[in-house]
Amino acid sequence: MTKKTDALYAAPLQEIIDFQFDERVVAVFPDMIQRSVPGYGMIITNIGIIAARYAQAGSHCYDLGCSLGAATLAMRQRITAPDCDIIAVDNSPAMLERARELLALDSGPAIPVTMICSDLQEVTIMNASVVVLNFTLQFIPPPERLALMQRIYAGLRPGGILILSEKIAFSEPGRQQLHIELHHDFKRANGYSDLEISQKRSALENVMIPETLATHHKRLKAAGFSCSELWFQCFNFASLVAIK
Repeated sequence: MTKKTDALYAAPLQEIIDFQFDERVVAVFPDMIQRSVPGYGMIITNIGIIAARYAQAGSHCYDLGCSLGAATLAMRQRITAPDCDIIAVDNSPAMLERARELLALDSGPAIPVTMICSDLQEVTIMNASVVVLNFTLQFIPPPERLALMQRIYAGLRPGGILILSEKIAFSEPGRQQLHIELHHDFKRANGYSDLEISQKRSALENVMIPETLATHHKRLKAAGFSCSELWFQCFNFASLVAIK
């Protein structure tokens, strides 16, 4: 399957509409995510490693907001717990269609995978040992995030985990600006122009709302998790693991 280059924002746009995961984004998503998110490949690999440690026999592992199924595949290739399956959820039919194609190419362990086209907030979480939100929560309206964390916590078995990856914000203006500039430098180093960076940022402004690490830790504690640990950070992108 040929990897297409992300050039969605390469030409000046008369009107910049809010970012959405439509067919245009799906076609270039692998290139977009690799060139936009520092450490993305490392995060995906380690989601598989962490999930393999915590997956429990006879349980479900959820990939909420699975996009093209990268985290689903990482878990499928690592998990060895018996009678374990993966439930991958996304609200973009185009994303799921491509994810099914990519999953069909995987020759790894035949852990059952169920793909569901739905708003992840409407999916019942039950008998779970692993739940993954990989750059997904940031697209949920902030007032609705605690309720989602509480639902995930309630659906996890004791000892189960949530892996939460997010773009993060900083409360100190100087640190916030530093990390924004470093991220933009990263994108420039990966071939994006200043025009592309600016237009993409405008498209995401009202759609993706980052929060501070302190906010994430506080919310996870409020939801009931016994602890939450930062295991990865590169510039303003981070991943945490929270344990029930």
